[in-house]
Amino acid sequence: MEKEAVSIMNARTLLVALTLVVLALLTWQLRWVLLVIFGAVVVAVALDVLIEKLQSFVNLPRPLVLTIVLLLLFTGGSLVSLQLVPELFAQVKELSNLVPILETKIRSIIASEPLLQNLQQSLPQQFGWDRIEPVGTKIISFAGDAANSFIQFLLISLLAILLALDPKSHRKMVIAATPRPARQVIADLLESCRIALGGWLTGMTISATSIFILTWMALALLQVPLALLSSLVCGLLTFVPTIGPTIATLLPSVLALLVSPELMIEVLILRIILQNLEAFVLTPILLRRTVNLLPTVALTSQLSLGALLGLPGLILALPLVVVLQVCMQTVIVKEIMDEWE
Repeated sequence: MEKEAVSIMNARTLLVALTLVVLALLTWQLRWVLLVIFGAVVVAVALDVLIEKLQSFVNLPRPLVLTIVLLLLFTGGSLVSLQLVPELFAQVKELSNLVPILETKIRSIIASEPLLQNLQQSLPQQFGWDRIEPVGTKIISFAGDAANSFIQFLLISLLAILLALDPKSHRKMVIAATPRPARQVIADLLESCRIALGGWLTGMTISATSIFILTWMALALLQVPLALLSSLVCGLLTFVPTIGPTIATLLPSVLALLVSPELMIEVLILRIILQNLEAFVLTPILLRRTVNLLPTVALTSQLSLGALLGLPGLILALPLVVVLQVCMQTVIVKEIMDEWE
C-alpha cells in the first residue's frame, strides 16, 4: 500500500510539473498577446480613473461618460499638438543640423587634452562607411519595429476602450473562472490592483508633467538649444524610473556642450536636482496612498523585461510590478505567510 501511495504521489508530482512546464511554454509563446492585453488593462484603468472622476460631478451612463472622456483627451491632445508639434519638428530638424557641429566640438575638446589623443585618432574609424552601413540596416529594422509597435498600440487602444466600456462584466468573468472558495479573495484582489494601478498612473502622470514643465523653464532660462525637445524627452522618460531620467539627461547635456562646457555642467547640476526632487519628494508624496516601489525592484524588473521583451517590456515593467506587488501582499503574505504559527 505504501509503495502504491508513493507511486501515486510521484505521478501527481510529475503531472503538476509537466503542467507547469506546458503553461510556461504557452505563456512564452503568447507573450506578445499577453503584453498587449496587459497594456490594454493599464490604459483601461487610466480611463476608468478619469471616468470615475467625471461621474462624481455628472450622473450620466458610463458609455456616454467614456465618450466624453475620449473627446476631451482627443481635443486636449490636439490643442497641445498644435502648440508643440510644429516647434518639435523644427527642433528635430535643427538637431540633425547640429550633429556635425557637435562632432567638431567633441574633436576640438579631445584635441586640447593630451590624454585623449588616442581617442581622437579612433574617431575617423568610428564614423567610417564600414560603421555607417550597419547603421542603415538597423534603421530599416527600427522602421519595421516602429510599424509593429504602432499596430500594437492600436490594438491596445481598442481593447482598452472595450474594457473601460464595461469593466464589471470582465471582472465577473475573471471571478467566475476561479474556484468558488477563492472568488471573494480574487474580487478583493482585482479591486486592490485597480486602485494601486490607478493611483500609480495618476501619480506618475503628475510627476512626469511637473518634470517636463520645470525642465523646460530651467533650460529656457539657461538658453540651452532645443529646450522643448529635451524637456519632452525628460518628461516622458520619467515614466521609466531609475533608467529613464539618467538617459534623458544625455540629450540636454550634449546640446549644452555646443554652447560651452560650463553650461553643460550647469545642466547636469540642474538635472541632478530635478531627479532628486522627483525621486525623493514629488513621487513619494503622490504615491503615499498607493504602491511605492523600491528602486532595486524597479531597476531589476526594467532590466529583466527589457531584455526579454524589448521596449514594450521596459515601458510596462513598472505597472506589472505594481500589480505583482499587490498580489504578493494579498495572496502570499496575508493568505499564506501570516497564517503560519
